Amino acid sequence: MEKVYDSADFGARDALDAWAAITADAVMPTGFELVGTDTFDGCLKVASLGAVQISAMSYHSFRCLRTPKLIRKADPECFQVAFMRSGRHVLEQDRNRTALRSGEIAIFDSSRPFETWADGESLLIQFPHAVLPLPASRVRWMLARPFPGAKGIGGLLADFLTRMEEDGADYTPQDSIRLATVSLDLVTTVIAHYLERDSDVPVDSRQRALYLRVTSYILRHLGDPALTVDAIAAAHHISVRSLHRLFQQHGTSVRAWIRAQRMEHCCRDLADPMRRHQPIAAIAARWGFPRPPDFTRAFRARYDITPSEYRDRACGHGTDSGPQHERPVPEASASRAPDRRG
Repeated sequence: MEKVYDSADFGARDALDAWAAITADAVMPTGFELVGTDTFDGCLKVASLGAVQISAMSYHSFRCLRTPKLIRKADPECFQVAFMRSGRHVLEQDRNRTALRSGEIAIFDSSRPFETWADGESLLIQFPHAVLPLPASRVRWMLARPFPGAKGIGGLLADFLTRMEEDGADYTPQDSIRLATVSLDLVTTVIAHYLERDSDVPVDSRQRALYLRVTSYILRHLGDPALTVDAIAAAHHISVRSLHRLFQQHGTSVRAWIRAQRMEHCCRDLADPMRRHQPIAAIAARWGFPRPPDFTRAFRARYDITPSEYRDRACGHGTDSGPQHERPVPEASASRAPDRRG
């Protein structure tokens, strides 16, 4: 993500005006006024994914107003979905007014007047009305109505946005194309879920969103040695056959994906100097390998090196820095947004 605004770069008198000018270009034109303070502190980072844009914002005590006049002046004709990471937020649009708590998500529309009072941090995903495969009239029913971002399908969207902010610098232009599709699939699935209109979501979008839900579930339970194909399928109310077919569409199998993620997490911990005191068996058990001999055999078969040799080399006690055949390093896919490959 590219930082496009930092209030530290401006004088106290110019910071809010600069924020208004930059957000008008990066997001949409809105009016601002400070509330209970004479100075403005804020930061804005933006990632462009084609028609989709993701923004990370932090701000201090202001009122934001989008009027009919501003809409006539410039309207990107977009929906915005905001995840409130911290602070206090009040949003009013289409006669709906809600006080948003940290961890909640809300939708608003650039083509309709709105007013917000904000102090804190948020992540925003913005996309044109036309790219959302749901009736706009239905979506507008949800404007300024909060839904949870700490659990369920909303939590998956919040996690995706958070990972985009944390890891966005590591993505390539090719990744951005895939991530735009992923983000729209997630937003579509979330909105359809709360509208109880799941049947309106295109089949391809449902499949991609399901893959994200499944891989996220696996990563949360990666350390459980009882994590099985049957258990994963049951948790998502699908057949084992459907689960296998889902992963085959991404060029892998369920068991192979789980094994790769467990190995990458083990390698990350083995290479961490702060975990140097932890026994290799404890690290292996943490990520789903309860039997040390099984882990050592699997590690050697995959990387042609033992776990202890890898740890020595990764921590600077050997002549090499990692496995000879593969290099599982911290930037492995498990540490990023699920399915960065599309």
